[in-house]
Amino acid sequence: MRPFRFGAVLREADSGKAWAEKARWLEASGFGLLLVPDHLAGHRFAPFAALTAAACATERLRVGTLVLANDFRHPAVLAKEAATLDLLSGGRLEVGLGTGWMAADYAGAGLPLEPPGVRLERLAEAIAVLKGLWADGPCHFAGRHYRLDGLDQRPKPVQRPHPPLLLGGGGPRLLRLAAEQADVVNIGPRVRADGTGPEPGDGGRAAFLAKLRHVRAAAGDRYDRLELGTSVMQVGERKAEESWSAADTAALDGTPQVLLGTRRDLADTLRHWRDEHDVSCFVVHHERDLPAFAPVAEELATT
Repeated sequence: MRPFRFGAVLREADSGKAWAEKARWLEASGFGLLLVPDHLAGHRFAPFAALTAAACATERLRVGTLVLANDFRHPAVLAKEAATLDLLSGGRLEVGLGTGWMAADYAGAGLPLEPPGVRLERLAEAIAVLKGLWADGPCHFAGRHYRLDGLDQRPKPVQRPHPPLLLGGGGPRLLRLAAEQADVVNIGPRVRADGTGPEPGDGGRAAFLAKLRHVRAAAGDRYDRLELGTSVMQVGERKAEESWSAADTAALDGTPQVLLGTRRDLADTLRHWRDEHDVSCFVVHHERDLPAFAPVAEELATT
């Protein structure tokens, strides 16, 4: 049975000092992982600069992304950035990667939002390129979307064979790719093809359990090496949705993405999902929920 791991998504701060203080607070409060999202629109830090600052302000806290939009960077650029940050952090990086999905990012930047199948094919190729560049020796790759001719990058990541790779999502094809290629699978909602929000009817306990079964079946012999996780969207008492968020948390009741009740209720629910369904990594999605979740993280972090 895997031990619990707890993370939090942080998006911005008023200054470098304030950002460093947030990172140090997480490290001291039972959280093991600080994650930064990757969107062009809205009030959010750029991932790699923010993660470097957080790593420099802490000693044990792992840092990562939830998740990088593959369409925003060529994988050779991403491989170089990630390897550098892994070295500078002393091997504390986790690379969360996805296809890219939010329509506002693409429209605002004048980027084409191609069909999900194309974005997923491109993501699969990008993963192969990343693993090739992080390995020893030159990388040769010839795909539909990327071509590399003997590129050999330095530095290599400190973590071998590479930093943990996290893939997040809810569609069957992405979950299959995650089961086959990732180290961490973050179970989330399936997103509409047009990038405007979650797919209607995809939430709830039955859908969440079906995704877990899908990952288990697709992983085969890899299943015992996978870490399963999810993002927690409500903690303690239900709160109004954030204006910038596309989530509809009312559709997520019955899943570990909505944790309502007392501290004891939360701890019991997390134990249930870990012990009965192998979900052991929980990421608090909203900073507003950190004070309510921190006592639970401190209690369970070593179990």
